[in-house]
Amino acid sequence: MRTTRTVPARPVLIVTLALATAGSLLLAPGAAGADPKPVTREGAAVDDFAAEAPASAARRALAAPEETSTPTVTRGYPRRQILSPDPVNPGDKSLKLGLTPYHAIAPKLNALQRLGDRVSVEVTGRSAGGHRLYLVTVTAPETTRQALAQERMRELIENAPATAAKSPEIARGYKAPVFVNSNIHGNEWEGTDASLKIVEQLATAKDAKTRDLLAHSRLYFNITANPDGRIAGTRANANGFDLNRDFVTASQPETRAMRQIELDKQPAVLLDLHGYVNGTLIEPTTPPHGENYEYDLFLKNTYANALRMESAVNALGYTPAKDGVEPAQIPFRDQEEGWDDWPPIFTPQYAAFHGTVAAHTVEIPLAVNNEEYDELSVRELRRRSAVNTAVAGAAIRATLGHVREHRTSLVADQIEVFRRGAAGAPQVPVSPRTVPGVPGIGPEDVYTTTFPRAYVIPPGDSRGRRSAPAAARLVDHLLANDVRVTRATRPFRLAGRTYPEGSYVVDLHQPKRGMANVLLADGRDISGKVSVMYDISGWSLGRLWGATVEQVPSGSLRGAPLRPVTEAAPVAHTATDGDLRLRLTDPREIAALNSLLKQGVPVRQGPDGSAIVPASARREAAAAARTHDVSFTATRLTGGTPLHRLRVAAAVTPGELFALREMNFDVTPVSTAVLNAGFDWSGSDVLFVSAGLDRSALTAPARRALDAFLDDHGLVGRGATGAALNAAADRLAVTPVEGNTDANGVVRTENTGRVTHDAPAHAFVYAPLWFTGLGPDVRVEQSYATGNPLVSGHWRPLRDGTGGPAAAAGQASVVSGGRTVLFGTEPLFRDHPKGEFPQVARALFTVAHGGSVEESG
Repeated sequence: MRTTRTVPARPVLIVTLALATAGSLLLAPGAAGADPKPVTREGAAVDDFAAEAPASAARRALAAPEETSTPTVTRGYPRRQILSPDPVNPGDKSLKLGLTPYHAIAPKLNALQRLGDRVSVEVTGRSAGGHRLYLVTVTAPETTRQALAQERMRELIENAPATAAKSPEIARGYKAPVFVNSNIHGNEWEGTDASLKIVEQLATAKDAKTRDLLAHSRLYFNITANPDGRIAGTRANANGFDLNRDFVTASQPETRAMRQIELDKQPAVLLDLHGYVNGTLIEPTTPPHGENYEYDLFLKNTYANALRMESAVNALGYTPAKDGVEPAQIPFRDQEEGWDDWPPIFTPQYAAFHGTVAAHTVEIPLAVNNEEYDELSVRELRRRSAVNTAVAGAAIRATLGHVREHRTSLVADQIEVFRRGAAGAPQVPVSPRTVPGVPGIGPEDVYTTTFPRAYVIPPGDSRGRRSAPAAARLVDHLLANDVRVTRATRPFRLAGRTYPEGSYVVDLHQPKRGMANVLLADGRDISGKVSVMYDISGWSLGRLWGATVEQVPSGSLRGAPLRPVTEAAPVAHTATDGDLRLRLTDPREIAALNSLLKQGVPVRQGPDGSAIVPASARREAAAAARTHDVSFTATRLTGGTPLHRLRVAAAVTPGELFALREMNFDVTPVSTAVLNAGFDWSGSDVLFVSAGLDRSALTAPARRALDAFLDDHGLVGRGATGAALNAAADRLAVTPVEGNTDANGVVRTENTGRVTHDAPAHAFVYAPLWFTGLGPDVRVEQSYATGNPLVSGHWRPLRDGTGGPAAAAGQASVVSGGRTVLFGTEPLFRDHPKGEFPQVARALFTVAHGGSVEESG
């Protein structure tokens, strides 16, 4: 848990709202002020434990999406289906809290569908652990014709917003979409139970306000976004991923299911129900605010609904003395910093780029997870869970009331978001004039950007100047995020430059320009804006995913030979004559190599670091090319070191373990505990260490076994934990220097070694590390660039002036020697910086095959 510094609160706006009639579902309780205090977020930003996720969970996440029950043809509501029950699981962690266990959800949803004609259920996918993901829709019945009309209006809003803004049909008849997302952190349970209660009430309520709400809205409830974590009582899913950090990368099936809900349903309003902050924390957030938003529209609507939720929560009557519940708080109003909406990795912040104009994280108050779950009595846990369920329910009811009363303006503002993007209109900076009624707006809240005219992504080539697999992956990822991409049918000129046929062009005059720019732009160095950031502050796909991405600041696309694409052009190719060369500069290429090695294909490492496959294995290479969408070109190079299948023992973070499996490595997770229990090293070729392995905490037999392994095998280390093992094992003669552990972002680098050959000139860092005092046999593979290496993110010096980017400039960030490679960067962070993955693969192959990096190949 990271806590912000105590700061003066912003002015508190006192608002009085009238009470609705008692007995109606849509109550609007009276107001109360917030208790200013520093805000906190639960969960360490950097994993420091060794991942143990099963390989099966990674296989599910990496596999093609399975068929779901989402209808392929629009039809009316209700859309009933009978869900088969799950086996009863007495170990479900929800049971201790008196909450709904996962195995009871399907029967509950079956019962809710039987209550009338308002409730529909669909399965949107399966979790990494194999559990079904349920989306419940609550709305007034619709015929097929009415449902088709709603879909037509939804598409008009996004695709022709200027027309939609003038449409009487939309103003009169479009049902405002509302998305309630629950339990994205598995051990923050109560949003699920509150949603189930609300759905039950909506299914049967007869009052006029409920009927009016359902006649003019569609309400979507993602009942549990993280069933794996709900069952196990963990924040993460079965792969160890915090799903509320995964939206930029979308590596996990649960995240992709939520993304698809955003795309298909296009919610104007979103609630993401979390825990636990006392008093209940209700967004909007403190600065820094995402610079790619239409933040004036977002703040206007999010703040107005926050006031309503605050009133509803406080009106429940809980008090600090009687219940241990503090008054609700709104960070934008009550705090200076510490609860930002800068990165688009959180659900509400990501949703804003798909037209959601009121989006909130809601943190319910009373902790029932972690140590509280283990130490408090069952009675106290259930009391707290009941309070939390009531608070979450009050937030949902207040939001539904706000939507009922402000449907027209919410939809109009969503249309305006898309209109500005399509027209290339300027953003509107927030101010007391542009966002009247929101208190305390100051210059610290103004974040805007200059959108370029377009981005061009060249298609790649076989000579190594560009990565074709990386370009294809990036294009497909943009399309999956509903970013529009075109492709050149012949060479063309733009802003004075000529681009080749096949180049991809992302025109920033499109409805979701914010989504396009937040993914592709460099981002910004915000080190001078706030004292500390809770989570990542830089994430550029343009710099970190391995493709060439060129920003075109201005110019006209009129007359350019561009056609829209729905998927990237396939890269797969296998030369028909001679030996074959496979570049190893992309994770797909590494995965293809590993697939060949697992089949026993004799592969050698070429002098340029590529893989040389004999002509006799052309059939196997062609199959690998198709499976992994890579290219095997003809070569006259003769291979050097024979490569063999690697068995990697890995004490690494969940993101790193997943990335290794994505590259098709054979990985066995290890940790201090695993080694102390007695580990058979005979099944491993190389050790990769970044988290959860402390040599000093090993038993004497475990330490001897580890040292014996390292006497004859290679070591790849990352970060402080990897550097500590290197020192303890007396491997590389280096002095690791830790930078500010709060620092993170995209940095410029200089690549000088074989491990980093053809790597991007940028890297990602979190708690950056560098190496000094290099011994005579240590080779510098990569260095932080001179000057200020930080491109985007947050990296300040420590109070004594050390640990900042100036101290790191020019210093070694990746070093090698003998059978050891050490990383001070984060090349596999959360499965994100795809262009850096091959550095780790090259390091593993190098140290596993004997000799130094300089000698290999």
